Amino acid sequence: MDKLKMQSPDITQQNIDKLLELFPNCKTEKQDANGGLGTGVDFDLLKQELSKSIVEGPKERYQLNWPGKKEALITANAPIAKTLRPCREESIDFDTTENLFIEGDNLEALKLLQETYLGKVKMIYIDPPYNTGKDFIYSDNFAESTEDYLQGSGQKDEEGNRLIANTDSNGRFHSDWMSMMYSRLKLSKNLLKDDGVMFISIDDSEMRNIFKISEEVFGEDNFVANLYWQSKSGGGHDEKAIVKENEYILCFAKRKNITRFGRRKIDNPAYKLADDFSKDRGHYSLNKLDRMMRGEHYSEALNYPIKCPDGSEIWPGNSIEKVSDWNWRWSKSKLDWGIENNFIEIKRGSAGLWAVYSKQYEYMDHTGKKVDRDYPFRSLITSKDYNTTKGASEIKESLSGNIFDYAKPQGLMQHLVRVSGAESDDIVLDLFAGSGTVACALLAFALEGVSTPKCISIQLDEQCKEGSEAFKAGYLRISDVSKERIRRVGSKINEKLEKSACVDRGFRVLKIDSSNMNDVHYRPDTVSKGDLFNQVEHIKTDRSSEDLLFQVMLDWGVDLSLPMRKETIEGKEVYFVNDDDLVACFEKSIDEALIKALAAKQPLRVVFRDDGFVSDSVKINVEQIFKQLAPATDIKAI
Repeated sequence: MDKLKMQSPDITQQNIDKLLELFPNCKTEKQDANGGLGTGVDFDLLKQELSKSIVEGPKERYQLNWPGKKEALITANAPIAKTLRPCREESIDFDTTENLFIEGDNLEALKLLQETYLGKVKMIYIDPPYNTGKDFIYSDNFAESTEDYLQGSGQKDEEGNRLIANTDSNGRFHSDWMSMMYSRLKLSKNLLKDDGVMFISIDDSEMRNIFKISEEVFGEDNFVANLYWQSKSGGGHDEKAIVKENEYILCFAKRKNITRFGRRKIDNPAYKLADDFSKDRGHYSLNKLDRMMRGEHYSEALNYPIKCPDGSEIWPGNSIEKVSDWNWRWSKSKLDWGIENNFIEIKRGSAGLWAVYSKQYEYMDHTGKKVDRDYPFRSLITSKDYNTTKGASEIKESLSGNIFDYAKPQGLMQHLVRVSGAESDDIVLDLFAGSGTVACALLAFALEGVSTPKCISIQLDEQCKEGSEAFKAGYLRISDVSKERIRRVGSKINEKLEKSACVDRGFRVLKIDSSNMNDVHYRPDTVSKGDLFNQVEHIKTDRSSEDLLFQVMLDWGVDLSLPMRKETIEGKEVYFVNDDDLVACFEKSIDEALIKALAAKQPLRVVFRDDGFVSDSVKINVEQIFKQLAPATDIKAI
């Protein structure tokens, strides 16, 4: 029996619990007053979470560590002055689609998405480079406080980008890979809903490390399962040790205790009969209503005759007269209820004798209560269901050639979406899009009559190697392969569907680029007096109004997939995002006539160029006009 504490609450422990909820990676083990192990806070790591520079901490503790971990943490937390620029010519259904394709480094993409998609993503899939000894290239933008370190260590190219080719000749073979993954996992977790789920594909090469990193980022209590995928079967006869047929898919939840996972339906051959009630109750099976009950299990009250359709009577045990060691399973009153509600069937057997059966329906029990006969998914995924050969054939079919190596099969991605419990109004994020398998898998749900979650695909604009099949086919970048495959798969799926059932096959292409604002906007202290004459314009001259619109959406936290349109009002170009959620005009010489016309629409938000007004008096009057005509509108200027 537990004892009452008989003391006031431990406020210190409550504060520790709150800290660990915000920073689960700072959870550590420590000795308590009795010499045993207890839970504590790694304050050195907590300091690092709250610092923009490296914090040293020599204390011994149970922890995961590697060279470059603190730099990776700084990388994750450091802000960047970049934006997402729309690319209409590479998009499909740009104005109406709810899907996004972001081209560029996924670390920068995650930073740019933090404001808009914080806590909104149901599922994140990560299929990173497996770090098997072959080169992988990624680009990180470290904080300014580590600028000297990067330049001194030769980790930056001539343009100032950090490029690391991680080969097994690199002394930091595992460390570099872990740093790359650590920063991305930390930012990815922020985007997950409280009931969100992350899947990470990996093989033996980095399985142990990615598991430890994920456990630190999510907390060990939020580990769900390690899915074992038999990616291939057979072959490997020349292997000297053991033929490896499997890969792994790690599953972590943002908050496992509240996460609603998907369930699977199993086709049970026992439920093969149908009647007029099957629409609501499902198919049914028949169970004999009588049982042999000897000794103390026998009940006289359950031994009674039942009237057959021909007027004769039958007793338990298929007898025409009473037998002392047989019972019905149901009482007489329940039997009458069952007959009235069609849960009982009396029919002749193969020998011509009458027999009484109870109907067991798929979705309803014998009391008329609905039953959910579905089951949790299992951790074993076999090659007969989804394998790498299938993934390769799908690539060949959609792109007319062996354009991409090692693509995951679409069915495997659909399986993970089902496990996550994602629904049509949810968002699925693919962090390393590769050939675009996740986006294609979501599109293919339409062929099953299943509503498709929205998709955000992120892919580095890495060059295709000269001589590769992709390069020979005319693809300059891996991201070009991804986009083209999604276009083709979407078109083929819509060809198979009726017009009214067509899936959203589109995607909005957004490319990571430098900010639309000139450097003087961010770092005025670095601009000389002589430069000021060349930088009077705070917005770069090569940026369009649509470029500015998307930067405003990022800064304001507006969903980047909302529908948009462009209108001409009072001779000026005006953008409308989701009707009146956001109204933007970046033209110059804006007068009061346009301001009043926009205020009359009572938008939720409105934005102008700071230097876009015809005069200072008009600029001053903007807030007064909106205060009179649309007092709830939030007004901003760039």
